[in-house]
Amino acid sequence: MGNSAPPVWRRWVQGARLRTLPLALSPVFLGSSSAVQSGNFSVVLAALAALVALGLQVGVNYANDYSDGIRGTDDDRVGPARLVGSGAVEPRKVLRAALLSFGVAAVVGLVLLVVARVDVLATEGVLGWLAQVWPVVVAGALAVVAGWYYTGGSKPYGYSGAGELVVFVFFGPVATIGTAWAMTGFIPFDAVFSGVGAGSFAAAVLMVNNLRDREKDAVAGKNTLSVRWGYRASLWLLVVLVAVPYLMVGVLSLFFIWAPVAYLTSLLTLWVLIQVFLAKKPTQLIGALGALSMNAIAYGLVLGIALAW
Repeated sequence: MGNSAPPVWRRWVQGARLRTLPLALSPVFLGSSSAVQSGNFSVVLAALAALVALGLQVGVNYANDYSDGIRGTDDDRVGPARLVGSGAVEPRKVLRAALLSFGVAAVVGLVLLVVARVDVLATEGVLGWLAQVWPVVVAGALAVVAGWYYTGGSKPYGYSGAGELVVFVFFGPVATIGTAWAMTGFIPFDAVFSGVGAGSFAAAVLMVNNLRDREKDAVAGKNTLSVRWGYRASLWLLVVLVAVPYLMVGVLSLFFIWAPVAYLTSLLTLWVLIQVFLAKKPTQLIGALGALSMNAIAYGLVLGIALAW
């Protein structure tokens, strides 16, 4: 007897790429730590911000699965099989899941802004409320657009080497500052630095992913930054990306006595770098990719607690 196919629900869970979800939660935790410092922390707002971040991340993952799948980019993969590329799920269903995830993120985001500024809405009306929240609304809309056009559309930026930059922006400073602003009403300076750290880790995870898939991507015409720069240059860019978060810890240590505790997570970062540099085959990067994702959430948790302390 041959092995039976995994149940449908498990395929969808695999398609959501749970290992990438820590990248979405780390900036939310860091932004929440800024709110704790100012005495404005809200469990409700933090939970809503986390749902927005998770909705966007899952939406990006399904959209990437759909777009790469219909282009044929995922027909021959090094990593886990994709829903569309493997033929396990119809493309239209994956597209529907991506749009639903983005829709959930958008609706929850609006609820977050209403709850966060309900006093303004009550006293100044909708126009007064919009006058305060429009920058966040625009940032959220851009995040959804960026999520789709990573591999979607006629000219996806993920196919031209801009993926790491966009991931850095939206899964770093934008998410961290947005979370902090929703609770505090201003932009705490520490959220800027911690957001840069979170974004650098997110970009580093994408870099390892693209290093793993570099040869297959080149054949498929997906010119990621790793394909454009080559393997060796990409390795050293990875070193820079994982060093930046600890430079941010150094800056924050000038103002927060417990911030240096976050340097403990550099041990895991060093282990990941060793694994990446020693890898001889693309498949050997799969473990490093998962470890680096956990490194990102460990950094966010430890640094967030240290800053809030």
